[in-house]
Amino acid sequence: MNKARKYFGTDGVRGAYGGPLINEQFVARLGVAAARWAVEQGGPGSAVIGRDTRFSGDSLATALARGLNAGGLHSHRLGILPTPAVARAMRSSAAALGAVVTASHNPASDNGIKFFGPGGRKLTDEDEARIEALLPDEPPAETARASLVESSDAAENYVSTARALLPNNALSGWRIVLDTANGAACRTSPKVLRSLGATVIGIGDTPDGRNINAGVGSEHPGLLAARVRSEGARMGVAHDGDADRCVLCDEQGGILDGDEILTILATHALAKGTLVAKALVVTVQSNLGVDAAVRAAGGNVFRSDIGDRYVYELMQAKGATLGGESSGHVICAEISPGGDGLVTALKVIGVMRATGQPLSKLRGVLHKFPQAVASIVVRERKPLATLTALNEAVRGVEAELGAQGRVMIRYSGTELKLRLLVEGQDEKLVRTGLDQLQAALLTDLAERG
Repeated sequence: MNKARKYFGTDGVRGAYGGPLINEQFVARLGVAAARWAVEQGGPGSAVIGRDTRFSGDSLATALARGLNAGGLHSHRLGILPTPAVARAMRSSAAALGAVVTASHNPASDNGIKFFGPGGRKLTDEDEARIEALLPDEPPAETARASLVESSDAAENYVSTARALLPNNALSGWRIVLDTANGAACRTSPKVLRSLGATVIGIGDTPDGRNINAGVGSEHPGLLAARVRSEGARMGVAHDGDADRCVLCDEQGGILDGDEILTILATHALAKGTLVAKALVVTVQSNLGVDAAVRAAGGNVFRSDIGDRYVYELMQAKGATLGGESSGHVICAEISPGGDGLVTALKVIGVMRATGQPLSKLRGVLHKFPQAVASIVVRERKPLATLTALNEAVRGVEAELGAQGRVMIRYSGTELKLRLLVEGQDEKLVRTGLDQLQAALLTDLAERG
């Protein structure tokens, strides 16, 4: 796959608001380019725009709409809406392009743009490279205005679709702690759970434009776990800022990540004979224990690059309908081609109801291999092959781990960080190995000043 792009990362364009990428002028230019790309694909049409709760969201959405209009698309503002709800709007309309103004799990000081093609699919690397090639030198004139009318239809459609995944009153008697990260799902997710009969205890549900993901949400599940225990809740659910992720908490306060969620869903479907192609797609980041559990249940695991769009591409290639990432992006392709935090929670609740087992019991299907990770801030993304001390350390650690372990080194697609992962059956070797890699990387960085 071609990744030679200047502005796009793993999931759209993202950065500090007011910086060289995420400002009204550049976003308007990006809108022009994206509209030109969409017109190339199928002629003039419409675009839909959603956003999360960040203070910069409205201004950037207005700039993006101006650019889309100038590029040949008539844009419609959907207001504050989860990313999967915008994807859903794409599937239920004839829109040529969808966009969400969001920086996902990043702090409020950041923002970004995610694009969707027809049907709500994420764009490919090649699509994004073409958009960059179509980028104009200057933003469109201020006279290229977009309609500021915001519609609630997309939110209602998303809510009704999600609610239909479970029977009426399916959650009667359930107490659920819901953390919406002060983000885009503050209205939609609690509405669905309450409509199914649940008593919802909300946290992270008072957005003020600057508190999105601030100590709450899928990246900060500590408060969720504490509230589940104190409230005697059956489970906890946490989203990130744009609600395409889901992290769960069992009734004892234990946190379940995407690997555990995917393993629960896959092995339950295998037992019922309903896992399409008997296949689960995860990324190279997922724990090796996932492979062992799914194979033991009669299925197969395939691994993609990091990013839910790469997961979806491999799902299509393998004929699979279930896939995702350890971060909590879970794709149920019969519903959506991208991660959906609310749908994920409802799917797991479906397993809980079918088996009569609590999450603390269900999660036992996955026995994780010991894993150690680190993220090191770097000034630039130097080619990995030039990090000589690190490469030598990798070879040594891999030799120690043997065939039942692995080392993975990669740059973050959205931040200037180098991510290190060591995994194997022996926890002591894993932790020692990570220490060796970090020391070697610091040596390389020191030599480069």
